Amino acid sequence: MTPTPSTSKGRKKNVLNTIVTFFALVVLVIAGVYFAGIYAHNSRVEETNDAQVEAYINPISARAAGYIQHVLFEENQWVHQGDTLVVLDDREYRNKVEEAEAAVEDARAQLVVLAASISAAETGTSVNKDQIESAKARLWQQQQDIRRYENLVKEEAATGQEYEQVKARYDVAVSEFSAAGNTLRTSYTKIEELRSRRALLVADLRRKQTQLEFARINLSYTVVTAPYSGRLGRKTIQEGQQIQAGQPLVSIVSENEKWVIANFKETQLYALRTGKQVSIELDAIPGRVFKGRVESLSPGTGAKFSLLPPDNATGNFVKIVQRVPVKLIFTDTSLSDVRIGMNAVVTVKK
Repeated sequence: MTPTPSTSKGRKKNVLNTIVTFFALVVLVIAGVYFAGIYAHNSRVEETNDAQVEAYINPISARAAGYIQHVLFEENQWVHQGDTLVVLDDREYRNKVEEAEAAVEDARAQLVVLAASISAAETGTSVNKDQIESAKARLWQQQQDIRRYENLVKEEAATGQEYEQVKARYDVAVSEFSAAGNTLRTSYTKIEELRSRRALLVADLRRKQTQLEFARINLSYTVVTAPYSGRLGRKTIQEGQQIQAGQPLVSIVSENEKWVIANFKETQLYALRTGKQVSIELDAIPGRVFKGRVESLSPGTGAKFSLLPPDNATGNFVKIVQRVPVKLIFTDTSLSDVRIGMNAVVTVKK
């Protein structure tokens, strides 16, 4: 029996329906397995793609004003701690140092002169003491002479003129003895005065030494060095440029310490605690999973730390899920390919 055209079309239609049904079932099974996998994954972990790599970015500023003599770095260059970056014209600062050194030498010379004056004054007191002893001896001799002549005058064995001469010599001896004593006291007073001046000169020397140290510090500021090892940013200065104290010269990024700031939803915080291990994937480095741990959680949501935090009391309140910044530290040591600002996906097990 020959099949009719209507019968052939019916068979083809049944086969087509069977194929469509089969592929539909396959798609449904695949979709079911996919969504079941997503559900199973989400039931075991918490994840966020609102995360970026961070690091310290510090501007290197000038601590002295002047003209730039040499620029010894290139843009994006890796530098080590202590490497020289910028050298300023230091002639004015060297003159200040030399001036301060001369002032210190002058103060020291004044102390030497004062010490010599004190020594001379002390030697003078020894001479004065000898003069007192000599005057004392002459006074004693004149005292003996005047007593003898007083007795001789009473016995009329000496004339009044001789007695007056002896009396004059005695008065001179008394005056010399008194003068020698006064000279010694004056010498002691002068020594005390010189010693008091020494305290002033010592204080002046310390002040000038401080000024010298300050001048040397300012001179050291003419050489700008890297505060720590890292990679430099944009180069915006040139040789011959005039800069001011406090002016930023270049930024440096610390390559030894990097972390991730991940903004988790407030409903995900129950799975986070300090020290918990996390997985970090970077969009720029596909296929590589970095290990890390939770360092700390922010005390407030990101909205509260914004420049204009929302105020729900204004009447336009709309409840939305807030996000809390979480700091994550890399536990991997090889981070040479990681750049700050890279987007990351952070996963943490519940």
